[in-house]
Amino acid sequence: MTADAWLIRNADLINEGAHRRADVRIRGQRIDEIGNGLRARTGEQVIDASGLWLLPGMVDDHVHFREPGYIAKGDIASESRAAAAGGVTSFIDMPNTDPPTLTQELLEDKYARAARDSVVNYAFYFGASNGNLEAIRALDPRRVPGVKVFLCESTGNLCVSDPAALEGVFRDSPVTVAVHCEDDAIIHANLDRARALYGDDIPMQLHPRIRSREACFESTKWAVETARRHGTRLHVLHVSTADELALFQAGPIAAKKITAETCVHFLRFTDADYAEYGGKIKCNPAIKTAFDRDELMLALADGRVDVLATDHAPHLPEEKARPYTRCPSGIPLIQYALQSALEHVFQGRLKLERLVEAVAHAPATLFAIKDRGFVREGYFADLVLVDPDTPQTVHKEDVFSKCGWSPFEGHTFRASIAATFVNGHLAARHGRLLEPKPGMRLEFDR
Repeated sequence: MTADAWLIRNADLINEGAHRRADVRIRGQRIDEIGNGLRARTGEQVIDASGLWLLPGMVDDHVHFREPGYIAKGDIASESRAAAAGGVTSFIDMPNTDPPTLTQELLEDKYARAARDSVVNYAFYFGASNGNLEAIRALDPRRVPGVKVFLCESTGNLCVSDPAALEGVFRDSPVTVAVHCEDDAIIHANLDRARALYGDDIPMQLHPRIRSREACFESTKWAVETARRHGTRLHVLHVSTADELALFQAGPIAAKKITAETCVHFLRFTDADYAEYGGKIKCNPAIKTAFDRDELMLALADGRVDVLATDHAPHLPEEKARPYTRCPSGIPLIQYALQSALEHVFQGRLKLERLVEAVAHAPATLFAIKDRGFVREGYFADLVLVDPDTPQTVHKEDVFSKCGWSPFEGHTFRASIAATFVNGHLAARHGRLLEPKPGMRLEFDR
């Protein structure tokens, strides 16, 4: 019998649109058998999952783990541990590190770091710039999930400002083009007006007016129109406004060439929360109104928005306490993202089956991730057990992210993460990390 041999019994399995009682046998790294009344074999460890929900592990297609270059805020080791504690079994990390991931050599350096330090599975976007189109054309679709394009300035500025370079990326990329959509000219005009009124003492509450809905809509509209013109496989990241939703259609993700993602913080916070949280919830694009939040929820529920991610982006507490113009944008979210999303299920705003699709099935399908994102025999055993009846209060000392804080501190979630399996290994249980094993590089079946 292999070192990792488990039998999960009597779980409520939520997978591929169905909710049923099932037993799941894990042998080595993969799911060996799914059935009912399975009996333990010699050497298997048994988990009685009566009353627990068994889901495929969350596949977070949008994280900033800060390595290399910003490792005081977070690194692959610390942030992957936060992921495992929260039921996230795979992540795709962004290229706005230092140096930015703009060459094949720098991309492989990040993979080498993750092979050494990550306790969950990993992949990395390749970054687009004004001058690396040839490197993008040479990417191997089986080894790279996508190309990240910033259409504006943001943390670790990688803004692609050359129209010819942008057209080239949309026309020639052999992999999914993932875009941060905000219009730089609109943002700078709004910022200039705010500075004229307030000088350097701009109120944090003005952030959603500076990084405005117009800036989001105009940029997203341009990206969608450009993708349609070139037949680009486009994924619009962190959609934050109701306005943008008119640009997307419901339907099976496998049939779409243009898809949308929103993030857990856009479904939880609103512009009214800046008064309490201040810079802690400053992010790009900005958190907007309660109307936007509610419309995003409806769009996620009906499939106009395909993927729910985190945009996990740690900064140090002292950085987030700075005045508006010097406060960096980004929120550490990954450890409690799944629990935050489950709150919407308890409130009746989102079906549990749809949530599982948005956090696991859809990103796995979108990026053609091989043998992950579903609970299927023969697939990797990336699984999370959720206890829907045991609340958990978030305490600062429980945060694994290197930045050491969470916007959820003091909040009690209705559900808790009972266990996380990564490649068949029990990586975390009841908020505690167990003996780590290295995660695996994601492969893409294109």
